[in-house]
Amino acid sequence: MDNNQPIIVKRITRKDHGHHGGSWKIAFADFAVAMMAFFLVMWLITVATPEQLRSISGYFNDPIGFNEGGSPWAIDLGGSPEVAPQTTLNQTPQETGQQEVSEDTARELADQAERRDMEMLLQELQNQIDSEPVLQRFKDQILIEITQDGLRIQIVDAENRPMFASGSAQLQPYFEEILLSLSDTIAKVKKKISVSGHTDAQPYVGRRGYGNWELSSDRANAARRTLLAAGYPEEQVARVVGYADSALFNRDDPLSPINRRIDIVVLNRHAEEQIMEGADADAPTVAPLELEADTEASAADQPAQASELPASSAPPQEEPSEPAAPQAPVAEGEQRRLNLFDNAEPLRRLNQ
Repeated sequence: MDNNQPIIVKRITRKDHGHHGGSWKIAFADFAVAMMAFFLVMWLITVATPEQLRSISGYFNDPIGFNEGGSPWAIDLGGSPEVAPQTTLNQTPQETGQQEVSEDTARELADQAERRDMEMLLQELQNQIDSEPVLQRFKDQILIEITQDGLRIQIVDAENRPMFASGSAQLQPYFEEILLSLSDTIAKVKKKISVSGHTDAQPYVGRRGYGNWELSSDRANAARRTLLAAGYPEEQVARVVGYADSALFNRDDPLSPINRRIDIVVLNRHAEEQIMEGADADAPTVAPLELEADTEASAADQPAQASELPASSAPPQEEPSEPAAPQAPVAEGEQRRLNLFDNAEPLRRLNQ
């Protein structure tokens, strides 16, 4: 048998594949842009106020006839999209006349702007509660709403989670963390606040002469001190008051833990004016200072000065049924201190 078989060599020539194109890159870029637009829309919906959401919804439902938002345009820049050829960029002060607004209209516009600020603060606080772990654990105890006095933040007790130690004004650590977290957000709005404390209807029997009125006031003041320690401006605190059990949250159950709460109200302009007017009305016209102890001694030392006063300057006085205590005369250059119930008119005539 012949072993000389032919050797077959198979040569394979490898060739590079041609370019497949970049169409996939275009598709991926479109997908990335669509995802970015989607997340941008989701973010805008999250931060928009309810009024803004209603305006956007009304525009897309009826773009032509929509006017609930005060303007038929989706984006209102304070003017009209119509072309005004008579308007130039370089206007002189005489060309730009200012429109006079009545006082009532100005107040109404100010109230609308203030309410928008309150709604934005409400939305920001809700976002903060949902995002921060410290506040998210206690979100069921934080109630936020807009009232006629402004934005009210109520922090209430839970069944097994009180804000204060029993029968005292000592803050629990978790409640202190809540106040520290909320203080920075509340301080962004340059408005004064009112801090009030509330208790349930359970009578306080801790010590004599101390009840729910004193306890609620002390707890409100403790909350105020915590806010100031967190950096809240002291001049923005308008009032600290205790209500005891006079304003129950749950009137059907006076002993419910939810009645024990701290209210922080970001005051609007009307509420702040009422507080200031009330403070001015309660202030006495004459400072209530105590009379000096040596009034009778000074009256005995200076009888001549009192007799030398002209009769016309002394006001008519009724004859008392009992001998009245001697009053101190008013020497030249001196001023008598008045008690709250003293009449200032006779002394004003004497000084003249």
